[in-house]
Amino acid sequence: MFSRLAAGVTGRPRVVLTLTLIFVLGAAVLGVGAFGKLLDGGFDDPKSDSSRAADIVEDRFGGAPNLVLLVTARSGTVDDPAVTAAGRSLAAELAEEPGVRGVASYWTGAGEVLRSRDADAALVVATVDEDHADAVVAKYDADRAGPVTVQPGGWAAVNRDIGEQVTTDLATAELVAIPVTLVLLIIAFAGVVAAALPLGVGLVGILGGFAALSVIAEATDVSIFAVNLATALGLGLGIDYALLMVSRFREELAARRDRRAATVATVRTAGRTILFSGATVIVALAVMLVFPPFFLKSMAYAGIAVTLVTMLTAVLALPAVLYLLGDRVNALRVGGLVGLFRRRGAGKAAAGAAAAGPAPAEAPREATESPFWRAVATRVMRRPLLTGLPVVALLLLLAAPVLHVSFATPDDRVLNPGKPSRAVGDVLRSDFGDNISGALDVVVTGQPAAEALTDYATALSRLPGAGRVDSAVGEFQAGARTAPPGPASARFATDGATYLQVVPSIDPMSDAGQDLARAARALPVPAGSSVLVGGTSAYLVDGKSAIGDRLPLAIGLISLATFVLLFLFTGSVLLPLKAIVLNGLVLGAVVGVSVWIFQDGHLAGLLGFTPGPLDTSMPVLLFCIAFGLSMDYEVFLLSRIKEEHDAGKPNAEAVATGLARTGRIVTTAALLLAVTFAAFATGSVRFMQMFGLGTALAILLDASLVRGVLVPAFMRVAGRANWWAPAPLRWLHDRVGLSESAPVAPAVTVPAPATEPAGLPSPTTPSRT
Repeated sequence: MFSRLAAGVTGRPRVVLTLTLIFVLGAAVLGVGAFGKLLDGGFDDPKSDSSRAADIVEDRFGGAPNLVLLVTARSGTVDDPAVTAAGRSLAAELAEEPGVRGVASYWTGAGEVLRSRDADAALVVATVDEDHADAVVAKYDADRAGPVTVQPGGWAAVNRDIGEQVTTDLATAELVAIPVTLVLLIIAFAGVVAAALPLGVGLVGILGGFAALSVIAEATDVSIFAVNLATALGLGLGIDYALLMVSRFREELAARRDRRAATVATVRTAGRTILFSGATVIVALAVMLVFPPFFLKSMAYAGIAVTLVTMLTAVLALPAVLYLLGDRVNALRVGGLVGLFRRRGAGKAAAGAAAAGPAPAEAPREATESPFWRAVATRVMRRPLLTGLPVVALLLLLAAPVLHVSFATPDDRVLNPGKPSRAVGDVLRSDFGDNISGALDVVVTGQPAAEALTDYATALSRLPGAGRVDSAVGEFQAGARTAPPGPASARFATDGATYLQVVPSIDPMSDAGQDLARAARALPVPAGSSVLVGGTSAYLVDGKSAIGDRLPLAIGLISLATFVLLFLFTGSVLLPLKAIVLNGLVLGAVVGVSVWIFQDGHLAGLLGFTPGPLDTSMPVLLFCIAFGLSMDYEVFLLSRIKEEHDAGKPNAEAVATGLARTGRIVTTAALLLAVTFAAFATGSVRFMQMFGLGTALAILLDASLVRGVLVPAFMRVAGRANWWAPAPLRWLHDRVGLSESAPVAPAVTVPAPATEPAGLPSPTTPSRT
């Protein structure tokens, strides 16, 4: 299969590249339009009670308030005549804005609940359409002359600030990641031409992802955050796959092959590895489609598209480029760190060769192994339990903070305090008795009698954490009606339905806020009616349920699919199980570290965030991305170990050789990919910081402790069982498994002390995979 593919690519390389160029131009044109179609939010379950309640409030009552203007007196109180006049004028001005409705304020009869405790600030609240929200928020975010200052808050402002910050953070991350990545690639390849190829492959993947998002956004909701993943994953996988392909091609050239034979061998070996690697990443990403929030579905759309395009580019277009370049892939050589390592290795190899006598004429001209990684594998396998068990203990220790993890949906506190919507949220929580932006929306459909509705509102106001209840039958606090129905009460009633706002006196994201939502749902409903409870706390309860209820299914699907793919790749039953268990250890450690940093607050000052519960969708996203990328490196390593094993080498030698010939590639790829994701930690949105830092940590742990220690330790203990499968499964693998590989050429191993640092791949001593 891969030999035929390689023959086709080398037969018409210019045709392949022309088609690739056409695709790139089309994807660029299509992808530019994606940004105007992507949406904020997407963390809720659209079929949950809270979402259904929000839809009814939007369709039948004009929507719950989502814009809060914090109006602060420059001097005096909000009851001073000049401030009162300014407040009334501001409310009237806001009511005239396009897309704005339901304006209420402290100065227009909404009550003292919209005035701060010390009376130096008051609120104007309104509902604004999504299409007009950004423009309205931007207008009132500007400095204003006069006796008051105005700051926009509420969900309309929070979503705008998050969207703007994510866009800024993405640009900053790219400014950090791309130059650093390019420098590291030049060091890794010691040549500008070879270093440019991974960036080219990554760029094609990114453009393909943007184009896919543009098309998908025409049919369904897609989150703006998918852009971040498309960029990071495209760049990272482009580096992974191109590094693997280019290194193998240079190795084949070094083995005195002509460029056509080198290209065919490269596609047949590295191309097969990339195909399985990409498949494991796609499977891991596809699992996010089982979760209802379109934030996670959007990440799946972006990730699958980027992985597929990057994989095909690496297997089709890149070999065509390599075939045309031939030896010129090593053009524009650059000396540096790798050159230093190569000269040291060459000097030791020359000394060893002088002592041993002349080398056989048929030996390859170049070393193909990392002495450091062979030494690591050898030492680990000499005492596998002694070296492996402490690593397992360390990963379990890092995972320990998971035992006290808590979750929330994103609110203004994911932003840094400098953002206006975050500042408004802090004031609402500290200076106002009730948090109107965190109100529960209790929708009652049917025709309950006024007395029954009054009893229901009274019962709601008695619930722990309920500050007050606003309704069509008046205002209630602590089980008593505190105000009769007034002009503002009319907005709570329509034909066949009414709704009540339960304004909490507690943080709606807290455990007490969630208990309030559950208690409201547990109350007996008025006779002849049905009730849906929505609002901030209800969203959080439903969001946790949507994730938690489907998590076992997701874990089962990703484990089953990974097992099947790795079995088809290796023909082993034990190796896929080993990979799943070790990945689980790494992911547990990463989530534990995330809890320690982002929930418990360690490193908060350094990274500039406010500690708080983990966002409900982030662990799922982190799990799927990290699992897929970990399997990426698992396939890299197992591919070479299996190649050596199939060539007849004993188990321990096959493992040592496999790690020696992939160690540099995995280390380099992991370092570059970690830089790409860690760049997101430079941003100012807490959940994106967690995603970037957590993914980078997972990659580094996997490439070092897992691939360097746990895999060789496990495979040494398992021995022949590594490749065992029941007879029916062996029969199945013989017929449907892909086992095409190139003959293994003898390797020239450069002797070196075990303490020699792991260098990056040399242009003349590439790792063989």
